[in-house]
Amino acid sequence: MEQKKPAPVLDWHGIKAELHRRGMTLTALATRAGLDPSMCRKVNSTCNYKAQKAIADFLDLKPEQLWPDRYPKNKPRILNTAKYPPVEREKDGARADKRGAA
Repeated sequence: MEQKKPAPVLDWHGIKAELHRRGMTLTALATRAGLDPSMCRKVNSTCNYKAQKAIADFLDLKPEQLWPDRYPKNKPRILNTAKYPPVEREKDGARADKRGAA
């Protein structure tokens, strides 16, 4: 069974509104965290873990609470060979013909 991912605590507009309510801008927060000034502004469209952490720390939250889809939990790292069998070239075991490829 597939687990349903939790909803984020705040959406992007809510994150920006909460930062502004606390007297902080995304640019100032990035600069304070030692990042490029545009990094925190790009977090909505680009995954940057340092910028996400800076925003979450300022809001006293965890990055997983703001971006649950970017922080998967308990995903297996081992490929399930029963579900994904090896492709033909991996089954063959024969060496590649280098003359034919060139």
